[in-house]
Amino acid sequence: MTHTKTAKPADRPEPVDEAARAAVRWLEKHQDAEGFWVGMIETNSCIEAEWLLASHILGVTLPMQDGLVRALLQRQRPDGAWETYPGAPGGDINSTVEVYAALRLKGLDPDDAVMRRARDWILQHGGLRKVRVFTRYWLAMLGVWPWEATPNLPPEIIRLPLWFPFNIYNFAQWARATLVPLAVIAARRPVFPLPSGGRLEELFPDGYANFDFFLPEKKPRVLSLEWMFLKLDRILHVAQNARLTPGRGTAIKLCLEWILKHQDADGAWGGIQPPWIYGLIALRVEGYAVDHPALAKGVSTLGDHWSYERNGATHIQASESPVWDTLLALLAMQEAGCRAQESPSMQRALDWVLGKQIFWPGDWSVKVKNVEPGGWAFERANLYYPDIDDTAVALLMLGKVRDATQGDLRRRIDAAVERALAWSLAMQSRNGGWAAFDKDNDKEIVSKIPFCNFGEALDPPSVDVTAHMLEALAALGWNKDHPAVAKALAFVRSEQEKDGSWFGRWGVNHIYGTAAVLPALQAIGEDMKQPYVKRAAKWLAGKQNADGGWGETCASYMDPKLRGIGASTPSQTAWALIALLAMEGREYAAAIDNGLAFLVETQDETGTWDERYYTGTGFPGYNVGARLDLDAVGLQERLRQGPELSRAFLLGYNMYRHYFPLLALGRAKHRLAKS
Repeated sequence: MTHTKTAKPADRPEPVDEAARAAVRWLEKHQDAEGFWVGMIETNSCIEAEWLLASHILGVTLPMQDGLVRALLQRQRPDGAWETYPGAPGGDINSTVEVYAALRLKGLDPDDAVMRRARDWILQHGGLRKVRVFTRYWLAMLGVWPWEATPNLPPEIIRLPLWFPFNIYNFAQWARATLVPLAVIAARRPVFPLPSGGRLEELFPDGYANFDFFLPEKKPRVLSLEWMFLKLDRILHVAQNARLTPGRGTAIKLCLEWILKHQDADGAWGGIQPPWIYGLIALRVEGYAVDHPALAKGVSTLGDHWSYERNGATHIQASESPVWDTLLALLAMQEAGCRAQESPSMQRALDWVLGKQIFWPGDWSVKVKNVEPGGWAFERANLYYPDIDDTAVALLMLGKVRDATQGDLRRRIDAAVERALAWSLAMQSRNGGWAAFDKDNDKEIVSKIPFCNFGEALDPPSVDVTAHMLEALAALGWNKDHPAVAKALAFVRSEQEKDGSWFGRWGVNHIYGTAAVLPALQAIGEDMKQPYVKRAAKWLAGKQNADGGWGETCASYMDPKLRGIGASTPSQTAWALIALLAMEGREYAAAIDNGLAFLVETQDETGTWDERYYTGTGFPGYNVGARLDLDAVGLQERLRQGPELSRAFLLGYNMYRHYFPLLALGRAKHRLAKS
């Protein structure tokens, strides 16, 4: 789709200025008293369902359990399923089964209309044979799925040396932090039957005794890695059944020590739901009382900043984003013309951000030796997992803001930048790119084990994170002649798609990736008239919708025909504008004007925007964490997902609708002022 509107008055500075001022006022009004900004993160219904199941396993009563049930009921699709993201072309078997189990746990009768619709959908879409590993673990803990038919996760993995392929530090941060507590649970094989004593027999139309529970749904090729790992999995189960596991008690103790050591200050683990919820269950299974400090704090924090109310229902976040949101809000305010020295709001936010820089050697330090910590994490209380993306945005923002600061604040910014820069450079991977949490986390063999049939097992470098780091380095005065920059540019160029776009690992999708790259290239001093740059801009401009905005459906992660295609959203429109504003000349002036008009027209009376679609990405569901050839024969069958993204994890960041449009308006103001 291409832009068809006639340019509206947004091509003059007045409407853009007023829209930006209104957006700044909205930020000032909605700043937390501590100085940060944060919007809720929306995800799929597995989160609420799993907390209801966990409360049963832990033996605790969550005060918000009725609200969680209402949240699940509100999100059922008309066809009976629950989906991975709003507007998905189909339901998600994993969410639907987990919600079904949670609702049965909370007393809904199998003959209730909600349950009948859900059950019919499950059975019409392959039944329990289609569910992922995590869902099978939950069913095993309820006594529905035999433990012998789940992937064996020996806790002895905690003792494997660093050089061994399956050392825990060769898994992505989120997989590693989840694997350790699950290894304890899988070793103990606990069963917490449903109150009815049943095993969801209604989901087994041919009879429970006649169901084949064993992986895989589709048998792998003989002598392939997957085939060999399945054989090894069977051997491990046999050994466990025969109690041929010498030293298991010591291995479990080491896992428990690792879990307790990694608990965050707010009570969660890793700033994300899976290691948090499995960590609590592992401790409980090992006999920790519910009033033990680690357990008590882990449960009570649900009622703090992790849950939110909407439409009379309670939702729980899979993660939280105060650092990320505050960094981008500050960057947007600066680009809109606010000066830190004159803005009490910005000064409070800067003070809060500087206080969140991490000086603790997290998991990354296991492989990256002799480097001082200095990054930022996504969440407020996560010390072990600073990420390069947050740190890059912090460097970019601080690099732009510091010239407008003086005195002690300027000295603190300079010290923070120096330390964060050194840490970031040490985290550059061998191929020139930057990943999210680790360096050179790309050993594909770990993704072949049966446990890893979920979203992503690896954290290889991505173009969007690398581009953010390039833009940050440019803000600090670096140019493309520096060896680290040259390597990063080479990586970025090698990842460009044939159509000119770039894949978006952490945002949806090619609009996000392309919008990260183009301003980074312009900032670092690349010639923006080069054919590869112009090809990217042409692709992006060609995806503009008739209403002047841009949008891209999450389904583009599996269907290449949908790249850059979707209903217009404020965040994706802003990304496209930020990218096109980096291009020289007036070739894209009409597209920019129409995009700005879309933002001006859709801003509400309070100064913000509405956005119903998810534009953030947790996992695309590719397993290896990197872009794939979506035209490959048999890919959907191999991944066991289509455009419904049943292996993926998509996110709705509720602040994206605000600070990205403000950032685009701010950069447009500079361009309009020069024209």
